[in-house]
Amino acid sequence: MEYAAHCRSKFSRISVTVAVCLIAGTLAGCASKSKLTTGSVASFSKPLAQMNATELNNAARTAGAKYKSNPKSGPIAMQYASVLLMTGSNEQALAVMQQAAIHNPEDRTVLAAYGKAQAGAGNLDQALQTIRRAQTPDQPNWKLLSAEGAILDQLGQSVQARYKYREALDIVPDEPSVLSNLGMSYVLEGDLRTAETYMRNASKQPAADSRVRQNLALIVGLQGRFDEAEKIARGELSGNQAEANVRYLREMLAQSNSWKKLADS
Repeated sequence: MEYAAHCRSKFSRISVTVAVCLIAGTLAGCASKSKLTTGSVASFSKPLAQMNATELNNAARTAGAKYKSNPKSGPIAMQYASVLLMTGSNEQALAVMQQAAIHNPEDRTVLAAYGKAQAGAGNLDQALQTIRRAQTPDQPNWKLLSAEGAILDQLGQSVQARYKYREALDIVPDEPSVLSNLGMSYVLEGDLRTAETYMRNASKQPAADSRVRQNLALIVGLQGRFDEAEKIARGELSGNQAEANVRYLREMLAQSNSWKKLADS
C-alpha cells in the first residue's frame, strides 16, 4: 500500500497531462463527426496530435477566427476548444464550451465536449456530472464511457474507472484510445508492468495514433529503459516531429525528479 501511494504521488502530474491530451483528441473527433453542418469548420493539414507548437498556434488562430464569426456553432466551438486544450489553454477552452452548451442545450455531442473541457480545466466533479448527463443508458456511447473512466481515475476511483473502460471495450474491442486510458490507470497505481501490457496492445492496433505511442514511450521510460523509450518516441515520424516527441518525453520524465532517480527507484 505504501508503494502504491508513493507511485500515485510520483506519477499523478504526468498522468493528468496525458489524460488531458486524450480528452482533447476525443473532443476533436466529436467536432468532426457532429451531425450539424461542418462546412465552415476550419480544415487543418494534419491531426492536432501530430502538430508542433508553431502549427498548433497557427491552428488556434484559424479556429479562433472561425469561432469569432460564428460562436453559436457547436462544431466550430468544439474544434476551437480542442485546439485550445492541446495548447494548454484549458480555461479558455472551458469558456468556449460553456457558451456552446448554452447555445446548444439539447446537443449531446456538445454536452460531452463541454464535460471534457471541464475535465481539462480540472473541474472533475462538474465534468463527471456533465458526461453522465450526456450519456444515453439504453445506447451507451463508448467515448463517453472512456472519458468518464479518465475522470474517475483522476478522482482516485480506479476500480470504477476500469469498469467504465471495460464497458467501452465491450462496445469497441481493442480500441486503442480506451486501451491507452486503461494503461494509464495502472500508471496511477505504479503498476508499470501491467500498464505497459495494455499500452503495447494499444500501440499495435491499426487505429493507434502518436499519442498512444508517446504514452508507451513514457511508461517504458519510467521503468528506466530510456534508449528504448526514445526509439518508441521517434517512431516512424519525420526528423523535426521525432525530436519534438523526444523533448516532450524528457520533459515528462523530468517531472519525476530525474531520469537517474527514476532508474534507481
